[in-house]
Amino acid sequence: MARKDSPQPPFWHPRFWLTWLGMGLLWLLNRLPYAGQLALGRTFGKILYRVARGRRHVVEVNVRLCFPELSAAEQRRLTREIFLNNGIGVFETAMAWWSPKQWFRDRIIFKGHEHLDAALARGNGVILLGAHFSTLDLGGLLFAEHYPVDAMYRRHNNPLMEKIITRGRGRYFGQAIERSDIRSVIRALRKNHIIWYAPDQDFGIKQSVYAPFFGVPAATITATTRLVKLNDSPILMLAQHRLPDGRYELEVLPVIEPFPSGNEEADAARINTELERAIRKDPAQYMWVHKRFKTHPKGKNFLYRPGAEAVDVQPNDSP
Repeated sequence: MARKDSPQPPFWHPRFWLTWLGMGLLWLLNRLPYAGQLALGRTFGKILYRVARGRRHVVEVNVRLCFPELSAAEQRRLTREIFLNNGIGVFETAMAWWSPKQWFRDRIIFKGHEHLDAALARGNGVILLGAHFSTLDLGGLLFAEHYPVDAMYRRHNNPLMEKIITRGRGRYFGQAIERSDIRSVIRALRKNHIIWYAPDQDFGIKQSVYAPFFGVPAATITATTRLVKLNDSPILMLAQHRLPDGRYELEVLPVIEPFPSGNEEADAARINTELERAIRKDPAQYMWVHKRFKTHPKGKNFLYRPGAEAVDVQPNDSP
């Protein structure tokens, strides 16, 4: 007889105590002024850079692969900046979930209204191509000050974190759609909704193809092509980043056309090109802490193993 899944323990169970502690501390620190939170974020990033050696190795590999034109000193500097920005991003996420919205209404620079308005005028809904920037959740809040938006997402493995995240994002997303819930996606697009969608992570080679990302072959999901086909919806890239003066720039780039092209490899390469275009606006504000090149013909995490050389990622190594 198959064993039934054990019921989920209540949220006061010891399994969730560390989550409560971490989120409670973050909630308390979110009471601080904006500038104080940014300063704490930078400090947190510096600490992570020192203690999170495994994650630092991932960033170092990603930077070496994607920015070979930089000197070794410049790559080290960029790696440190990435950790600083990701530390700030933790606090910016808390701001998106809990801070007063009026904090940001004078901090938004929104570019590319005309591209989005023209896409919405088609009446088929819009796929808003996003990426995992350190300003990820805060960007959602700022965008929603201008346009209503839904979002596709992957459910968190920790049910308490899932509840906290869903409640926080409920402040600005019309609905959060689990990425496998295609029916809800179709319904939203048929209502001419904007759906934010980020295909910039490595989900393995199943339903993926290898396509260049910063010149490096990366497993890239083909779901983007299918998503656009659902309702013949236009797809546009959203770039977002924090400016040195504390303001935030959101820029919607022109509709990606022609798309789809009829070739999944070409479509994946085009999407990665648009992602790269947005990331290059400020590379240090992208989440390079993820193993973007985890899938490799020579084995999972091959490029992140000690001693792996850049020559091993050339296109002729791809299947």
